[in-house]
Amino acid sequence: MTHQTAVQGKAGRREWAGLAVLLLPLLLVSMDVSVLYFAVPFISRDLQPSSTQQLWIFDVYGFVLAGLLITMGSLGDRIGRRRLLLIGAAAFSLASLGAAYSHTAGQLISARAVLGIAGATLMPSTLALIRNMFHDPGQRRTAIAIWTSATMSGIALGPVLSGLLLNHFWWGSVFLINMPFMVMLLVFAPVLVPEFRAPQPGRFDLLGSVLSLGAVLPAIYGIKEIAANGLDPARAACIAAGLAVGVAFIVRQARGSAPMIDLKLFRSRGFSGSVAMNLMSMFAIVGFAIFTTQYLQSVLGMRPLTAALWSLVPMAGTMLAGPLTRMLVLRVDRAFIAAGGFLIAGAGFAALTRLHPQSPIWFILIAATIYAGGIVGVMTVSTELTMAAVPPERAGAAAAVVETATEFGGALGMAVLGSIGIAAYRSTLMATAPAGTPPHALAAARDTLGGAVTVAGQLPGHIGSGLLEAARTAFTHGLDQAAFGAAAVMVLAAVLSAVFFRGVRVESPAAVAEEQQTDAHPQLAA
Repeated sequence: MTHQTAVQGKAGRREWAGLAVLLLPLLLVSMDVSVLYFAVPFISRDLQPSSTQQLWIFDVYGFVLAGLLITMGSLGDRIGRRRLLLIGAAAFSLASLGAAYSHTAGQLISARAVLGIAGATLMPSTLALIRNMFHDPGQRRTAIAIWTSATMSGIALGPVLSGLLLNHFWWGSVFLINMPFMVMLLVFAPVLVPEFRAPQPGRFDLLGSVLSLGAVLPAIYGIKEIAANGLDPARAACIAAGLAVGVAFIVRQARGSAPMIDLKLFRSRGFSGSVAMNLMSMFAIVGFAIFTTQYLQSVLGMRPLTAALWSLVPMAGTMLAGPLTRMLVLRVDRAFIAAGGFLIAGAGFAALTRLHPQSPIWFILIAATIYAGGIVGVMTVSTELTMAAVPPERAGAAAAVVETATEFGGALGMAVLGSIGIAAYRSTLMATAPAGTPPHALAAARDTLGGAVTVAGQLPGHIGSGLLEAARTAFTHGLDQAAFGAAAVMVLAAVLSAVFFRGVRVESPAAVAEEQQTDAHPQLAA
């Protein structure tokens, strides 16, 4: 039997060592979103997936993870967050092994789906356990800043790690790299991470779990399909179906005796506003990421691994943002810190509206460092407010809501900013393509910048070079327009944060009262 850590006071060396252990699954789950970027050509050669299967190899992980976050957050509150974390780590390891040695596209898709299921157990558990391990506001602020930076770093490191592994090993190595870290988690977490479960959680709501999955999956799918292929009735119907099921889910939560999500949490400005801040932050940073990657590769002509290494530069902004935010919250109202972070991010995006194909590389990297730093500062504040606004026994469900909002924000950003960029790219290309460009070549170039680069190399003389120059200029114009859209959203978010969060306390009275009640009756957890 292990005594649950629920005593108010300063965390010691064991808790900080436990935080380091919790970062292992966090980094791997966030890396798994982007680790396939460079592996696709090798997978295509060996497994020969159809175009539809190739899309599902990419997307099924994110779809399943997003759809099950709320379910797993609620389940962890009931069976124990550390127990769920360990179960998820074991499943993640086995699924990674299955993915690495898949012999068909169908097997790889299935393994990626299981990885998504396991990943959904890991993300809310890590954040909820931080809430249980760090009761001192200052220490919790530091822990959450580290957690936020690790999440962003994992996404950035995924392509680099993938490129390095593929230079020396076969494509399955991008999955096998997960296993030693998950084994470390399985060994050290039982020693360093305390168990926690809600004292009186009630029965698990199986129908509510199905409804949450039915709400999130079609909505995320519809949004991503619109981002990739444009709006049509079927994709709009997916989003509408998700919203309808979402309404049914909310009604059930409002009427249930043991809801998966306590809707009363949304009465707290700290909680509901923080969820909205996370959504808007990921809207901008995920929605714009594809433009930065394509600019480095297809406009500046970098090799994939070189582009990935250069894309690590903006991590400097994320590393500075965490410590700076921790210092500022001691002296400045969090409303103004969040607003300032959004304005800094907006300034970075605004700078990118001046980008052109001949811009030096330092220009885009500095601008990206600025907006990444601003957004990480915002997310540090928002995550701290979220976790401080809820009592420990509800931290799992609350963390799941935050992560679900993050997934929705990223999908919305890809759809909206992607649509803006694509529309600007296509209209500019059609107006500037050189006369005499064959219709089939123009059609291919109109679809994507990558298609334009490929087809331009197959055309003779000045037509090929002219089409390539026109495509690069058109893409950069689309990037400028998307950056303008992101900057506008950041300014709006800054205004809302300054108004909405002003005077919000880190610890709500209700949360403190419930935490003290919980601390007075520490449970024993197996």
